[in-house]
This record gives sequence, C-alpha cells and structure tokens, in this order.
Amino acid sequence: MLFSILFSAGLLSAGLPYGLEEPVCDSLHAVTLTADRGVIVSRADTLSVDNSFSISDVLQQSPGLHLGDNGGMGGLKTVSLRGMGSAHTAIYVDGVRVGNVQSGQNDMGMLGLESYGAAVVDYAQNSVSFTTPKPVFDDSPVAGRVRFSAGSFGTYLPSARLDFRLGDRLSLSANAAGIISKGDFPYGDGLRRTNNDLRQARAGIDLFGLMGGGEYHVKAYYNGAERGTPGATSYPSDDRQKDMNAFLQGTLRKNFSPLYTLRVSAKGSYDDIYYTSTWGDSRYGQTEIQLNSAHDFQIKDWWKLSLAADARWDALKSTNYQASRFTALSALASSFRTERFMATVALEYEGAFDCDGLSRNAFSPSADLRFTAFEGFDIVAFGRRAYRIPTFNELYYVGYGNPQLAPEDAWLTDLGIDFNRRVNAAWTLKLKADVFYNLLKDKIISAPTEEDPNIWAPYNVGKVRSAGMDFLAGTSYENGSWNASAEVRYSYQSAIDKTPGSYTYDTPVPYVARHTVVLSAALSWKGISLAPVWQLRAGRTDSMGEMPDWNTLDVNLSKTFSIAKSSLALKFSARNILDCRYETVSGYPMPGRSLTGGIEYRF
Repeated sequence: MLFSILFSAGLLSAGLPYGLEEPVCDSLHAVTLTADRGVIVSRADTLSVDNSFSISDVLQQSPGLHLGDNGGMGGLKTVSLRGMGSAHTAIYVDGVRVGNVQSGQNDMGMLGLESYGAAVVDYAQNSVSFTTPKPVFDDSPVAGRVRFSAGSFGTYLPSARLDFRLGDRLSLSANAAGIISKGDFPYGDGLRRTNNDLRQARAGIDLFGLMGGGEYHVKAYYNGAERGTPGATSYPSDDRQKDMNAFLQGTLRKNFSPLYTLRVSAKGSYDDIYYTSTWGDSRYGQTEIQLNSAHDFQIKDWWKLSLAADARWDALKSTNYQASRFTALSALASSFRTERFMATVALEYEGAFDCDGLSRNAFSPSADLRFTAFEGFDIVAFGRRAYRIPTFNELYYVGYGNPQLAPEDAWLTDLGIDFNRRVNAAWTLKLKADVFYNLLKDKIISAPTEEDPNIWAPYNVGKVRSAGMDFLAGTSYENGSWNASAEVRYSYQSAIDKTPGSYTYDTPVPYVARHTVVLSAALSWKGISLAPVWQLRAGRTDSMGEMPDWNTLDVNLSKTFSIAKSSLALKFSARNILDCRYETVSGYPMPGRSLTGGIEYRF
C-alpha cells in the first residue's frame, strides 16, 4: 500500500493536540491543523461564529476570501482564497478534509453552525477549517441549547444541541438543525426570484474521550436537502436538486513518551446529488475513504521532526461516467526553534493514481519563518509550492473531459508582521499586515477544440498572477460588565490573467474584488449585545467587464436573561439594511433587506 507523510510543524511547536484543539478566537495567533496540508500554520485568522445565522455570514468576515453565492438560502456557496479559485481552497472539519473529486467545489451550505466553535482561514495552506469545541459542564452532567429563528422569505431555522458528561474522561454531543425556506425574493424592477426554496436537515454526534497520554474524537454527520435551482436570470429554470452527505471520522493523539507522539485519523463518507432537469436527469454518487497517520519526534528541546502517512481512495458513479482514484501524500518536515526565531522546512509528495492507469506526481517544498523582534511583535514569512490534481469532471466528463491534463502548479509567498499587546488591564491592541504574491501556471481553462470549434475542452494553458496585501487593526476593552471590540479589515488583490494568447490576457480574474473592507464592532453590557458589520466589495469584473461595487450593513442585537442556572436569549438580526441589490456571481441576484428573529434557551 502507498502511504503519505504529513506534518504540522507549527502545531507541534505550539504543543497542541491533533484534531482536538479548541481554537482561541484571536485572529493574530490562531493555530489550526489540516489533514494533508498541515506543514505551515503561521498565517491564520480565526472567524467567530457568534451572531451568525449561516456559514456565509461567518466567511464574509474575511476580506481575503471570495464567497461565490448563487443567491438565497439554497444557492450554491463556494469559497476562493486570494484569487486561487475554489478548487484550490481546501475545506476541513475537525482536522479532516472534506473531499469532492467530481468538481473540486465544496458546497458550504452542507455545513451548519450548530456544532462549530470557529472557522479558521489558513493563508499558507489555502484552506478553511471548522472545529467542534469540547463540551463544558458546570455541576450538571447534561447541558445544551435549543434555538428557533424565523425571518424573511418564509424562512424557519430550528436547531438544538445536547451535551452529556458520560464520565470523567468521556463526553458526548448531539446536534440537529433544519432549514425550511420558501426562498422567493424580489429583485430588479418588479421581478421576483422563484424556484429558490430549500428544505434541509442536518444532524451530528461527537464523542470526546481522554486516555493516558492522549485523547480522541469520533464524529458522525448527516446532511440532506431538497431545493430548487432557479438558474441565472437570463436562463431561468424549474430544475430541482436533492443532495445527501454523510460521513464518519475519528482522530486520535497518543503520547508514548516525551520523545514520541502518534497522531492518526480516519474517515469514510458518501455524497449523493440528484438533478431533475428539463434537459435530462443526472446523478452523482461519491465515496471517499481516508487513513492518515503522523509520527512526531522531539529530538532536542529546539528541534522537532515529523513523519506521517496519508492514503485516500475516491470513487464516483454518475449518469455520465464512472471513475476512481487512489491518492498518496507524503511529507518530511523539521522545525527549529530558539527564544526569538523559529524555522520550519518541509518537502511534500503527492501522487494520484486513477482507474484508467493515469498517474500524476508532484513534489512541494515549503519554508516558514518567524522572528520575534520584541515582545508582542513578530515578523513572519512563508513560501510554498502547491499543486491541484484535475477533478474527475475535467478529466472524464463525456464530451468535455481531457485525460491529458496535468496538475495546476502554484507558488504561494507571504511576508507580514504581527503585533498584539495588552495596553493595560482593560485595553488590548492588535495589528496584522501582509503582502503576498501568488503565481499559478498550468491553470486549467476551457477553450474550443481544434477538431470542432463548437466543442470546448479543458487545457493546461492558463496562468494567473495574484498579488496584494491584507491589513487588520483591532482593539478590545473589558471592564466589569462592559465588553467592547472593534476591527477594521482591508484587502487589496490584483488577480490578473497572464495566459499567453488569450483574449482575456492582462485582464482581472472574474469576481475577485480589488478592494474589500470589513468594519465590525461588538458591544455588550449586562446581557445586552449589539454587533454591527459593514462590508464593501469594489473593483470586480466578469466576462462582460466591470461589475457594480456593493456594500452591505448587518446589525445583530440580543438580550440574555438569566434563569437560575439557565439562560434565555432573544436575538434579532437585520441583513443588508441599506437594501443594496448586488450579485456575487453574474446572473444570480442576492436578496435585499431581510430580518430574522429568534429565541435561544441554554441549560
């Protein structure tokens, strides 16, 4: 059997457990582990899920992310980081990757917020990770919350989570949630978005355990939905979609001695999508099995080494074609650390072996540096080569696929500073600034075939240069009953098509905003909480040219009442208060002003 080696040197240096860590909501010093790209963790932002009703609300806090949204509750939602494309942006749940070998695009709508404590954006690994926090108990062995919300467009959002302390070393969490939404909303002059309804059910169980020198986490998850797919406004449709996602995964960390730690994880999943269309029905069923292991060695106080293994098998059965793939990843990494300086170097190998005999192999070196100039002020830099293996649709889709495709090849680089200082007992200041340069070659793009210009196929002829800067400044205040915070985030991105001979040469990559601003604040006092968020996206283009700039203002207001050892909270959310009419994807309008209100009981 082929194996792969995997390492998270930054995680090891921080001394955090594999797959079970609960991230602190600190956007400057968050550390996360990813299952097959865990070599660099120096540049990560943690996004809070508080005051959010959907994954979209959470991800839009990060200016470096582009959220592709087909509009409404049921629209496809994908993410792309720093102009690299959604297929290059990996999604992780509790340290294990969420796979999609069909299109490479994970629909973020399958994930709910009822069990996750935070979302972590890792710029070096080009990934977004969601982590489930361990239950926290007081005197009672049972804790939980029940929530019901309702709002505009005929939307209802019930959810519940129950936590059970099964012993001193064992706890269990169970959660369930649903969405019922008519989904229709007005746009344009007297027009209305229809066939946009959604009915979705999600459920999950998490088992957390401690053992001598280690811990483990087992997770089971199910998501099922039925929705309308209204199509673009220029080509409306009455098509329908049913989708189901289910997986079982587990992670384990065991310290056998001060010198050696073993980390393992495994996953089995099945995803099914069924389209009903006037053009003909189609179905896609994906099966995935993962097995990962890592061996961490503390050679010296200042020197750590890691070897690991990762093997993955994917199979797709669809109406159009069938395919399967075995993927092996391997990496060797070493971390050196002194009082003021840390360096991590790694070499990663990835091999993909398809059922038709085709294979693709790639080596990815990386380096990560961090220098502490003085207390609270760090200078960081990283460089990494990254590959993306072509998806099954790109290779094998009948009438379109090209089996000769090579992996997309990218170089990611970053240089930045971190400043985090507590001014006094009440005030804290933080500052983060980065400049980055990414170069993607062998990009897969569609073009007419030589045999028949009316038939298009994918080719490795694209090239994209993405450069820019990210900036964050924030402050927080804590004094008695008062808690306040404010942040400004700004991102400048210049993602330019550099494909030789292309009609789009030297033009911006579609939908990547040149300027993104996110202003957020939070104020709480004696159970009353107010949290406004304003965001701006400017300088976007599509295939037709410049797109209108857009901005939204969201406000969340809540009041919590204490009832013995329980609490009751009333929550209200106003989205897009200014009623800005905009599109993140051309032809798919986003809803205008909307209101949501709810009640939550915690015990």
